Amino acid sequence: MISTNQFKNGTHVDIEGTVFKIVEFQHVKPGKGPAFVRTKLKRLTDGASLDKTFRAGEKFRPVRTEARKMQFLYSDGSDAHFMDLETYEQTALPQAEAASALRWLLPSEEVDVLYVDGSPADLQVPSAVELAVAETEPGIRGDTASGGGDKPATLESGVVVRVPLFVNTGDRVRVDTRSGEYVARA
Repeated sequence: MISTNQFKNGTHVDIEGTVFKIVEFQHVKPGKGPAFVRTKLKRLTDGASLDKTFRAGEKFRPVRTEARKMQFLYSDGSDAHFMDLETYEQTALPQAEAASALRWLLPSEEVDVLYVDGSPADLQVPSAVELAVAETEPGIRGDTASGGGDKPATLESGVVVRVPLFVNTGDRVRVDTRSGEYVARA
């Protein structure tokens, strides 16, 4: 059993027969009354988010999770297909469940597929990725009054991010996958 004292972001727990991922949590100890834990949970079956409050010390069944290194093969519109690098076995994950992580992947890239209780459930992409700029307008000197500024750029995976004016088509940039923001030129 896992207690609310052992909650961590990213931990999976079984609450009333449904598997949830803890997105964030906060222990609250009010001046009057018992302590409680305020959580933001994401349901694994459909990706719905909900806020739930638990008494401090409440116990839940932990869910067995395992990350396997796999190669992203292709996406056919409804499913994303992956191949296990050890057994060469192919697995499909519904595209709707992994849409936010798939934005940062190119075909034949390696990624960690998270298995929850033996079935594929989610993708674990790194916190930052390097991608080439596929298309952006040239930055013109004097575009801004303060010397800074940014412009939209389409990356090779199809994601549009805001980049500084000095970034050109063909440059490789580092992007934070959690916020979708430009970090640096690679």
